[in-house]
This record gives sequence, C-alpha cells and structure tokens, in this order.
Amino acid sequence: MRSNFNGDRLRTARTYRGMTLAELGDSVNLSKQTLSLYENNRGTPDFSAITKLSNSLHFPTDYFYGDNAISVESGSTYFRSLTSTTKKSRIAEVTKAEFIGALYESLYEYIDFPSLNLPTINIGNLDSIKIEKIALLLRDYWGLGDKPITDLQYTLEENGIIVVGTKVDDKKIDAYSQHLTIDGYDNYIVVLSVGNKGKARINFDLAHELGHMILHPWTEDIETLPPDEFKDRERQANKFASSLLLPKTTFKNEVVKFPNDLEYYVRLKSKWGVSIQAMIYRANDLGVITNNQFQYLMKQISKNGWRKKEPGDFPHELNDNIFKMAIDLLLENDYTKKDILEIFNKSSISLFRDEIENLLNLPDNYLYYKEESNNKIIKLKSNYKNL
Repeated sequence: MRSNFNGDRLRTARTYRGMTLAELGDSVNLSKQTLSLYENNRGTPDFSAITKLSNSLHFPTDYFYGDNAISVESGSTYFRSLTSTTKKSRIAEVTKAEFIGALYESLYEYIDFPSLNLPTINIGNLDSIKIEKIALLLRDYWGLGDKPITDLQYTLEENGIIVVGTKVDDKKIDAYSQHLTIDGYDNYIVVLSVGNKGKARINFDLAHELGHMILHPWTEDIETLPPDEFKDRERQANKFASSLLLPKTTFKNEVVKFPNDLEYYVRLKSKWGVSIQAMIYRANDLGVITNNQFQYLMKQISKNGWRKKEPGDFPHELNDNIFKMAIDLLLENDYTKKDILEIFNKSSISLFRDEIENLLNLPDNYLYYKEESNNKIIKLKSNYKNL
C-alpha cells in the first residue's frame, strides 16, 4: 500500500457511486474544484476530508491509498436499455463490473475456475437463418441436445462465463454484459438486476446477453453506434435467444398441437422456462401461427393483464454463483472468512464487507465474522479429570 493519497481511486469511487463532482462536493462540504484537484493528484486531502469522503462514498480510507494494481481491463458493454438510461449510470455499472472482475481475479490464484468455452464461428452475414444455425451450433457444442435447458445460469458458468445478480441503482438497467480481460485472458460477465423477475425473464436475459457474446464484435465503443444499428443488434440477440431456448424442430413439433390456445402456452412455459409472449413470437417466427393469429393472441394477453405479469411469474432467486461456490470451497478447506476478506484486500480492492456481498450477490452478512478474543488468563489444570 502506498503512503500517499491516490486521486485515481477517488475518481473511481465517485464513478462507482454514480456521483458528479458537484454531488460529491455537496455531501462532504468541498467544492468540485477542490475535488477535481484531488482526483488529478494535484492536491492532498487532510484526514478530516478523507474521513468524509470515506463515509460519503462508503469506501474504506485504506482504499484511497491503494495502488492501481488490478490487471482487469474492460472492453465494450452491451446495455439492453442503452437509449433509456443516463451515461452516468451506465459508467457506474461498468465500474462495478470491473470490481467484480477484480474480485474474480483475486480468487483466481486459489480456485480452478472453468475456462471460457465458446466456439469459433464465422459470423458473416447475420440474417435470420444464419442466427438460427449459430444457436443450434452452440447447443451442439455445449452438448445441450434439443430439449429445454434446465439451468441456463449453470450452463453459462460451466463454460466460463461469469453470471452475477446485483442491486442496480438505476431501475431502467435490466441486464448487461461486458467483455473483461483478466490476467491476459478473455472473460465475459453478465450482470442481472435482481428483484422480482421470474425465471422465464431471467432465462431470456441470459440468452440475449449470450447472443451478443457470440454474434457481435466487442472491440468498438457501443455508445457510438447509430441508433438503427444498435436496434438491429438487439433484434439479432433476441432472435438468438429464442432460437437457443426454443430449438426450431423440437419446439415447433410441440407448439403446433394447440398453437392458438393460451392455456397450452401456460403449460409450455413451465416446461421450457420461456415466457408466453416469447413463445408466441417464436411460433409466429416459425410460421406455426399467422400474423393475424399472433395479433389476436397478443390482444388476449393484454386483455388478461399478462403483459407485465404472466401466470407462473414468481420472483426467481439465482442459484449460488461461482463466487459463493469458490468461497464455500475455501471455507471447506480450512480458510476462514477473515482469510477470504484478506485475499480480497491483498489484491488492492479494499471494499467493505457488505459491498463485496452486494457485488457478488452473496447473502447478507455472509462474510461477517466475529474477532475472537485471545486474552484468556486462566486455564484448566492438566489433572482436572482426576479431581
């Protein structure tokens, strides 16, 4: 740990909280000009100011003296809600994803995580037929067959993709995926906004973000794309998601039995883990129902009040992710919670325990431990059993 204040880390902490210089200045009674000097290492705050910054940003004071030693580089980020969210909130989420990557990196020395396992595909012209073929190719590559995917989160994690559910401050941010380079290796992370989402919606979110990973380049700044091109990519990711989750032949053979019966779609939803509306879109896409039949079914969904909440939409908890699995594995092998927090801090991350729990979607107080006192001044006599 360095002995002098690190202004870069103040900027990162402020960005992480989605605060402007003026907003942070108001909270700590400092001008934005003064804070700008601190962030650019052209001034050093006194102890009182550092304490105020620590309290306002909820970062340990030690964090502001850490080195920039984390070798995590973030690339492009796909936000499904790019056009409806502020750039400030998106940058905050990108920063959080980098911290998640840094926590992953700190465990990398101790845990043999799955390697990224994606097929090499010649994308070419991305028309509807090509996307369908790519989705089936991935199913074959991962050995998924043509049946419903029972646990898509586990499938992604098994193939080296990091999945995290976390509390997102901007309610308009639904899900996003980001390319990370950790220790020189490519990684992808999918961040889901946890809350009241049902399993069907979470499955589609995961499959949609996977579509971006497979189909689209990650070397450009997504923010600079023309709106029409960004919408095309979103449509392509949706097409990939429906093709992956509802494979053409198997799903078509099943839905063709009662294609205009909403109650039948309710039954199919519990089997395939896909929303009724997504299945109706897919049935229309596959030519099982006509456009007029599609419009009729969608009107019935609106009439039933199913647009926002369908039958079977219960809040779905994500499975234990690879972070909890890694921590549990360390605890099973004689590491303590104190040891684990020191592993994180040793990597210059320096976050409060509750912040780590929130970032990694761990249960509240999961990493809490009580410091044992070692001030015992009396002990049992060696022959006490014979007394």
